[in-house]
Amino acid sequence: MSDVQTCDVLIAGAGPAGLLLARLLAEGGASVLVVDPLQDLRHGAFSSAALPLEAVRHFLLPEQVQAAQWRGWELHGPGEALYSWIADHSLGAVLDFGALRCWLAAQAQAAGAQLRLGWAVRQWQPSGSGASASLRGPAGVEQFHHCRWLVDATGQRRALLGDPSAEAGSLVSGEGVEWLLEVPTPQWQRWADRLSFMLGSSWVPQGYGWVFPMQSGQLKLGVCRLHDGRRRQPPLHLLLRGLQQRLELEGATVLDRHGGLIRSTIRRREPHQRGPLLGLGDAVSTGNLLGGEGIRHAMASSEVLAPLLLEALAGRPERLSRYAPRLKRRLGWRWSLSGRLARRTWLGLHSSSGDERLQRLLVGLQQKSSAEELSALLFDYRFERYGLKVLPYLLGWR
Repeated sequence: MSDVQTCDVLIAGAGPAGLLLARLLAEGGASVLVVDPLQDLRHGAFSSAALPLEAVRHFLLPEQVQAAQWRGWELHGPGEALYSWIADHSLGAVLDFGALRCWLAAQAQAAGAQLRLGWAVRQWQPSGSGASASLRGPAGVEQFHHCRWLVDATGQRRALLGDPSAEAGSLVSGEGVEWLLEVPTPQWQRWADRLSFMLGSSWVPQGYGWVFPMQSGQLKLGVCRLHDGRRRQPPLHLLLRGLQQRLELEGATVLDRHGGLIRSTIRRREPHQRGPLLGLGDAVSTGNLLGGEGIRHAMASSEVLAPLLLEALAGRPERLSRYAPRLKRRLGWRWSLSGRLARRTWLGLHSSSGDERLQRLLVGLQQKSSAEELSALLFDYRFERYGLKVLPYLLGWR
């Protein structure tokens, strides 16, 4: 056992949120250590990582982390219906999640942050003016660190914060599985330049499927659904094979298989701080349930927390009380509405009545929306533009 080591901020988790926070803090002069159990940041790429162009520009994401550009939407179902919205310019990018993490890690280290892969925070406790943490590394090596602030950036696991209490709001959870496929160029071109989703109970009961373009000759095929303890749900791998067959992708070579969970509260009322411990990203429910989307919202939490944490390090810890309300404003008032819509939409897709309700909405959107407007609806949750169509659907009047 080595001597106790020290730093200003210890971040548990080298995902996009933890690495961006590390860079911002290091640029502000803080000493930062990031630890993650992964030995290689290219492994465990659990995110499909489709972002709108605004987010790509906001976070200054370089071409090296962008696997493909997309400029439209293609929705299959319910049933055999097909809806399409295509713009004449790029609307966003599908990221290479492993490349994104590696780039963010390089940025953080260039700013002065330390990164230790193969290490995890096992235990922690308040200690003096900060926190003491026990770290375990390769071959069971243990180290002890004292930090002024400890950040839980371990995602939906909330490894340090733990799950919120019932009073803070129950966790709505979902799971997803995704395959990276290698296909012939003509087959890849069929799906290139658009985000394609499969909707309806005949495709994925209580969820949805997708096909996203990656580098030339590669596609992402995935399924995701919300958990419903009231109904028996078929195994995800069977649903994924069903999609592969219906979409005529059976002959594709599977290059990678991965999956993960999303767990978020609808209203985000859970505590964001417990003494010297702070929650970041999915650990404080920044994963949005409507599209299973987490990257840009998690990175937004880093941008909100970083200046407040630098002020706390400068002797004003009370500034951290502004973290939760500022993040709430950053995510916007539409957040809980999108969560309610997600729960109603996906959990309701188990019968013909749910399919019919969704089909009426899609027909209305096809008639009156452009690809840009659909992106604003799905990425920015701008439901008010479609109030007369969406609110009756959301509230169950249609």
